[in-house]
Amino acid sequence: MYKVVCFDLDDTLSKEIKYLESAYKEIARYAARHCEGCSDSVNILEAKSFKEMLRAYHEGKNTFDELNSFLGLSIHVKDYLDIYRNFKPTWQLLPEVSDLLNRLKEDGCILGLISDGRSVQQRNKFNALGLNRWINNNDVVISEEFGSEKPSLANYEYFMKRYPNAEFTYVGDNPKKDFFAPNQLGWNTVCLLDNGENIHKQTFESVGVEYLPKMKVKALNELIELI
Repeated sequence: MYKVVCFDLDDTLSKEIKYLESAYKEIARYAARHCEGCSDSVNILEAKSFKEMLRAYHEGKNTFDELNSFLGLSIHVKDYLDIYRNFKPTWQLLPEVSDLLNRLKEDGCILGLISDGRSVQQRNKFNALGLNRWINNNDVVISEEFGSEKPSLANYEYFMKRYPNAEFTYVGDNPKKDFFAPNQLGWNTVCLLDNGENIHKQTFESVGVEYLPKMKVKALNELIELI
């Protein structure tokens, strides 16, 4: 029996906070260039604006409103959101993630991606991380393109139809939506535990047993012993 291993993207294959920080830097640069009559240089304003955005984010405030207030601007929030959602990051997978994907491919596993989010945003991340080295485009399910979000069974059944009689594993991080459907379908489910950097708080106590992963790992390289 061959094996199909599907991954979540955000806070699983890559940390979403890294994307957020990269996008914030781009937005800070954009806003700083629109600040006329400021005593600081654009580079200094950009650095200060980025720091201000991170402060607002960690305090749970509206980041873009805080940025406008900090710089004395009235840029529409939609303009900031457009940058955030269409931003093309320049980043790489962590070496241990690349090593894992290489090892799984060498062992004959078929790799896939099941991710919620907007098509442009998730595709930009996928391409920037070079995930096409391991994952065929036909094995990528992004909710906006596919028409349904996790925990819909359909997002997982897609792979079962493509690969009949395979053994399936899903690796994610969010107990609220990642594991319910694959559990119902008889998949192996593995949760990557939060190392303190996840965007959304990882809670296991607030969900029913049917939402819980069958296994938990502290690092992705532990999957080698489980799959």
